[in-house]
Amino acid sequence: MDARSQYAAAAHVPLIKSPSLRVPRPIELPPDIHPLPDSVTAYFVYPFTLEPHVLTVEAARRSTLAAHAARREAYLRAREDEKERRKREALRRIAPGFEPKATPLVPTKRMSGVPGQPGSAGEPAAHGGEGGLEHKRTKSVMEELVDQLAALDSK
Repeated sequence: MDARSQYAAAAHVPLIKSPSLRVPRPIELPPDIHPLPDSVTAYFVYPFTLEPHVLTVEAARRSTLAAHAARREAYLRAREDEKERRKREALRRIAPGFEPKATPLVPTKRMSGVPGQPGSAGEPAAHGGEGGLEHKRTKSVMEELVDQLAALDSK
């Protein structure tokens, strides 16, 4: 080695062979080996008979995946709709007629559908009071009998 080399100091160090290491045997080439040709395209032969099989299997797989994805989306949508429905029902139990997405509820005066009641559609208030806002009390059978007897006595 050259004295100016970076390994000049290690050039004179004796090497000791470890008993655990061994030198590998030289490689022997088989007698029928030959070098590769200039063009290797002759070695690349693809059987196109497999192509239709692969394409049909892939199409079936994709359609199955699409069906599974659609079913999953429908299931998740149904779950969300059910949650919303339960939430609306819980809100309606607290406030009947409440719809979260609608305008706020405004109280309105409702006409009674029972005839003879004050404020009913077909009949004015039975008692004068304050503009007919009093509630007409229904009479029991006994009270009606007393009224009829009083009417007979007054004749």
